Amino acid sequence: MTTAKEIIAYMESLRNESQRQVLMGFFKTGPGEYGEGDEFLGLKVPQTRTVVKSAKNIPLTEVPELLTSRWHEVRLCGLLILVTQFEKQATKRLEHDREAMIRRDELLSTYLKYAEQANNWDLVDLSAPKILGHWLLLPTTLGDGTDDYKRQVIDQLAQSNNLWRQRMSIVCTWKTSQQGDPSWCLRYAEILLHHPHDLMHKAVGWMLREMGKRVSMDLLREFLRLHVHEMPRTTLRYAIEKMSDAERKHWISLPHT
Repeated sequence: MTTAKEIIAYMESLRNESQRQVLMGFFKTGPGEYGEGDEFLGLKVPQTRTVVKSAKNIPLTEVPELLTSRWHEVRLCGLLILVTQFEKQATKRLEHDREAMIRRDELLSTYLKYAEQANNWDLVDLSAPKILGHWLLLPTTLGDGTDDYKRQVIDQLAQSNNLWRQRMSIVCTWKTSQQGDPSWCLRYAEILLHHPHDLMHKAVGWMLREMGKRVSMDLLREFLRLHVHEMPRTTLRYAIEKMSDAERKHWISLPHT
């Protein structure tokens, strides 16, 4: 498959009504829910990944048609194609290659341009660490190429009024923490600590937990000492999940404002 139209037609041919109903409930598509109005074909993620495998080399110009599809699974397909193409340009051998840098930046720019199309937690979580988070660790031709510029990019996401852009800004730090850099997680956990939405409480706690596990439990404890009294309970429970029973009980027992 080499065009968006071919991909969409094929994915529509796989439509599964019973699975569609399950997914609409799971991803909260009812009135007033965070996924309100989202439409599903009823495909399972492995089915979508199979499509991605056969379409991974489509031109970047075809991807926006996938990202703006009415179908959740087609948007996921577009995002995973971006992931696949980004990772191909981000190998150790190509890390400092000028053409690969330009290509990565084109893929990132497309991802950011259509960020609001990743309008559910799975779409964000399966793409942000592998595109946005990986980009933070690599040389770039965008801006002045410094970490200060990269922070400006992520700050814009964190400070937007869009839940999914905000989730990208914290979930992308999964990748940076995996590579031993806690600074991105700590920055955006602090910025987003008082976010009103439960999906963000979970995301911040999850990323803090991963930072502690991958980088330093002492850094996690220090963050908790500074913020435990003001943290949403959900964030705290997620953050301390890998600690011992005794230590979890200690943090939960502390006063909360």
